[in-house]
Amino acid sequence: MGKRKAPPAADEAELQQSNAGDRKAAKQPKLATHASGFKNKEKVLLLSSRGITHRSRHLMLDLAQLLPHCKRDSKLDTKTDRGVINEVADMKGCSSVLFFESRKRKDLYIWLARAPDGPSIKFHCANVHTMAELKLSGNHLKGSRPVLSFDASFDQQPHLQLMKEMFTQSFATPRRHPKSKPFHDHVISFHFLDNRIWLRNYQVVPGLDKKKASADSASLVEVGPRVCLNPIKIFGGSFGGPVLFDNPHFVSPNRIRALLKKREASKYGAKVSAKSQRRTHEQQHQLPKDDLADVFR
Repeated sequence: MGKRKAPPAADEAELQQSNAGDRKAAKQPKLATHASGFKNKEKVLLLSSRGITHRSRHLMLDLAQLLPHCKRDSKLDTKTDRGVINEVADMKGCSSVLFFESRKRKDLYIWLARAPDGPSIKFHCANVHTMAELKLSGNHLKGSRPVLSFDASFDQQPHLQLMKEMFTQSFATPRRHPKSKPFHDHVISFHFLDNRIWLRNYQVVPGLDKKKASADSASLVEVGPRVCLNPIKIFGGSFGGPVLFDNPHFVSPNRIRALLKKREASKYGAKVSAKSQRRTHEQQHQLPKDDLADVFR
């Protein structure tokens, strides 16, 4: 056998450089998705019940645009067994649920729950104004990450602290989510007033001088939607369980409608009683007969 030929000098040099580059790459640590290596995989399931009105459906679509990390599902047929929602959330890989429940095609209730172990909050939704209805001048980038703003009262009472944490976990878009954009150009505000939670969405508009941008020169322009949430109860489990908080100031819409009907009925009863009193008064105070009453007939 002949002697083995030695490789050329140029090929040998390239081989040494590639080996050195591989060793350097092996020594360098891989970059993590987060500073601590933690990746937020928070997902929100967004669904509704049968019989939802057009205004409630438009509100759900507006919230879906504000939550790029949400997953939608078809309407739920059952109104009693809400435990099915936990199974749907498990199949979708969601840890939070926003469930729009319609009653009598008039009242809208929103459930905010952590699946599958809870807790869960039931709200009565009122004063709904969608983005298509308001037609405000504000406009922000779709899929951008919001800045959540909470009133100072959310840190004063325990049930408000729990609501703040659940709102933060549900409405805060995870960092580096595939459907999100790395910008903060709108603010979602939560204010507690008159025992209700008022939700608003604002666009952050920078000042006219873009070279000297500062927080003082920025302004807020409302985008929508507008929602008023009246908390009813807080449950220890997901869509049920022990009651952790019961709002004593909440009045059911059925009770309000019953009082209005009773007031209208009282008006009718007052009219009937006035007529009977007038008839009795005329019988007791009859005018004397006039002899000239039939002269000009």
